[in-house]
Amino acid sequence: MDQDNRYLGTAPVGGLLFRLAIPTIAAQLINMLYNVVDRIYIGHMPDVGDLALTGVGVCMPVIMIVAAFAVLISGGGAPRASIFMGEGDPKAAEDTMGSCFTLQVIVSLLLTAALLLWHRPFLLAFGASENTIEYAASYLQIYALGTVFVQLTLGMNSFITAQGFTKVGMLTVLLGAVCNIILDPVFIYLLGMGVRGAALATVLSQGASCAWVVAFLAGRRTILRLKRGTLPIRPKLVLPCVALGLAPFIMQSSESVISLAFNSSLYRYGGDVAVGSMTILTSVMQFAMLPLQGLSQGAQPISSYNYGARNAARVRQVFRLLLAVSAAYSVTLWAMIMLFPQVFAGIFTPAGPLLDYSARALRIYCGALGLFGVQVACQMTFMSLGQTVCSATVAIVRKFVLLLPLIFLMPHLMADQATAVYLAEPVADVIAVTFTAILFFFRFRAILRKLSAEREAKERP
Repeated sequence: MDQDNRYLGTAPVGGLLFRLAIPTIAAQLINMLYNVVDRIYIGHMPDVGDLALTGVGVCMPVIMIVAAFAVLISGGGAPRASIFMGEGDPKAAEDTMGSCFTLQVIVSLLLTAALLLWHRPFLLAFGASENTIEYAASYLQIYALGTVFVQLTLGMNSFITAQGFTKVGMLTVLLGAVCNIILDPVFIYLLGMGVRGAALATVLSQGASCAWVVAFLAGRRTILRLKRGTLPIRPKLVLPCVALGLAPFIMQSSESVISLAFNSSLYRYGGDVAVGSMTILTSVMQFAMLPLQGLSQGAQPISSYNYGARNAARVRQVFRLLLAVSAAYSVTLWAMIMLFPQVFAGIFTPAGPLLDYSARALRIYCGALGLFGVQVACQMTFMSLGQTVCSATVAIVRKFVLLLPLIFLMPHLMADQATAVYLAEPVADVIAVTFTAILFFFRFRAILRKLSAEREAKERP
């Protein structure tokens, strides 16, 4: 790949978007396998598969919080680095990346200590029962030891894709996924380690990915290089990154709060089978979201670079294409889930009561999935353009203003209370997508007008 990224401002948008998006979509699909392969193997463990799967599912909210802290730093840092490159300031872009790296190391050490000290209280708070707590604790204790690998892999890989090295970013995920898929059956079944084996396989796989990311960013192929002079934390650079990363942090970390609300309500109205079903539903939702996020990550370097270069026409063109493809994908996947829910649920559990229950719940939970391409395209474009307030607002409205209250409100409005809990998701999505689309319509027009005016002023003799 070229050692500069000026092609982001000159190459035809359609071909460029798909050139960058295909590796990131592939990376997200691989990442989905990475995330769910543990659950597939665990769910098929003889005799204890259902309980073990539910126990590991309870760990997911805690793991989401760990990943969210990587997004808090890099989710804003990578777009700001791209914007600096578009403005022709590579030193600020490189210093931004170095500051984010150091901050991620510090945060990961604090998170490791917290998880090792308080993993059982966290798990009990997130819905573990006396039947599942031991499985959950066994998994999380080992997973906690790899927190620094998770932070640096997720966080710094964003800076690789932000420079346009999307194939390298895909290989980062592929390396970890292949290691995990190979090691899982060895540790879980061959060595008889059960859920501990699944966690150990994940830690070792993340360690391999982390080594790959750091080696690339410190090497000669990258545009922005990780080196000693860039590592000191510069508040002037890193604080705006954290502010911009607040929206994806809210989106991801709030999943843990939402999971707590879902699990507590479902355990009350449906017992362990309803909580186990939620693990399957969220796994399928990951299947829906990760390719959309991959597409958005492919669009991000183009949008951010051209925003920095004050090229309003290309920013508009990228968004329109992103919106069309995202909407088409989400509608297609929604139709497949509505037609074949048992196929999707059957990936995670063999035939039995849990499969039948999950297939029915899946149609309800994913009822508004077809609209979600609009939500993702608008929200990720806000991120790419450095719109901190707007991106945070749409995240807060969907999660905290709408979904969280509806989880507790809906069971009081329907006789089938467990079904009502699942129904909170599509009801919240319909309202949230409407709000996001209206806000984006007015704000995006204002952004484009401002970019055009600044470009005209700059070109004026």
